[in-house]
Amino acid sequence: MKYFGTDGFRGRANRELTVEHAMKIGQFMAWHFGKDKKDGPVRCVIGKDTRLSSYMIEYSISSGLASAGADAHLMHVTTTPSVSYITRTENFDFGIMITASHNPYYDNGIKIIDEYGYKISEDILVECEKYMDGEIEIDFKNIEPGRIVDYLQGRNKYMSYIASTCSEFFRGYRIGLDCANGASHMIAKTVFDMLGAKAYVINNNPDGKNINVNCGSTHIENLQQFVVDHNLDAGFAFDGDADRCLAVDENGNLIDGDGIMYIGAKYLKEIGQLKDNKVVVTVMSNLGLMNALADNNMTAVVTPVGDKYISQELMEHKYGIGGEQSGHIIFNKYATTGDGILTAIVMTSIFVSKKCPFSNLTQGLTIMPQRLKNIRTDKKDEIDADPEVIKFAEDMNKRLGKDGRVLLRKSGTEPLFRIMVEAKTYEDCDKYIEETEEFIRERYAI
Repeated sequence: MKYFGTDGFRGRANRELTVEHAMKIGQFMAWHFGKDKKDGPVRCVIGKDTRLSSYMIEYSISSGLASAGADAHLMHVTTTPSVSYITRTENFDFGIMITASHNPYYDNGIKIIDEYGYKISEDILVECEKYMDGEIEIDFKNIEPGRIVDYLQGRNKYMSYIASTCSEFFRGYRIGLDCANGASHMIAKTVFDMLGAKAYVINNNPDGKNINVNCGSTHIENLQQFVVDHNLDAGFAFDGDADRCLAVDENGNLIDGDGIMYIGAKYLKEIGQLKDNKVVVTVMSNLGLMNALADNNMTAVVTPVGDKYISQELMEHKYGIGGEQSGHIIFNKYATTGDGILTAIVMTSIFVSKKCPFSNLTQGLTIMPQRLKNIRTDKKDEIDADPEVIKFAEDMNKRLGKDGRVLLRKSGTEPLFRIMVEAKTYEDCDKYIEETEEFIRERYAI
């Protein structure tokens, strides 16, 4: 698709993503959901993160919706999973989240959510792109405009819901929360307070430009030090829209998405809620996780990178848990999308219920050395489909054998081509990454 990628429409605000784009998306979605609707106006709920540009996009897309007859309900600053939850539980026809997730503040994006809380189908997005490019014409002259109203109660309903998913009380536990100066800054601490924890919060003062800047799940080292310095029981770091979470144990050690899935899957298996003993992961998950799951009589179901693929697998087969190494974790019993705050609640409830340190929960999981390298290029699609690059990766994997692997892929949201290597040692990882990067750069004169 031209505009929409694996995680919605994303680009630099006022360049790749403009107010005109936002208005047309609003108009098309209002028309699409309204053309066969018989019982009143189309209803859309909208959330946004804390980026400076989120305000102009919010009002542009709301104007587009209203001009095409839809009612726009504004939750204002809130998380992606909260929009998903409210869309599916409060009878909205669809939802929109304005965010660029973990990207810098000058980027922004638009995620569209269907009435069931899932990412909207690509068929609809293809038609939306045709309208945006003038290939489809829609006459709005005889459409009665809709309303634009505040809907702050949606955020409160979401907070009450995720707190209600927890059967444990966290009194006496000290929990660190890194809100990335993003959408979770008004939600995460409130929920942990509701559950009785003593919450210590960092990076919860957004100014429009500091989202994800040296903080949150993309800079976990700050939370690691904070947990150790303040003698906390655990720490959790979110990204800009709080649909992902990385964790830190009481010793300051990182527990990434693979570690969280291992802990969550083992627990669900113990209580008889891990259907078919299967866990949905992506090709990026560490071989160490695959081995640990097998050692505990569980099986990994592997999908391409992208939480939409995980979501599809969970939805189709009703598996209990799935996620990505980056921290997008879906607990299928509670949510239709990755939810960072919910993930933090579940992890805390597990070590609280077991009355053990958080670090005990990762016993049996040995993560293999892994390195990631991004090549910034506008040729990512060409590289990804290049037979010579594919053959190069195959040859590298033959050399590594059972001791590791090389994985090459294009980013779905940024102009990047990614190299991932796992091996016995970090020195081996660096060697294979250097060889691969050199081959690609020479071949494409990057």
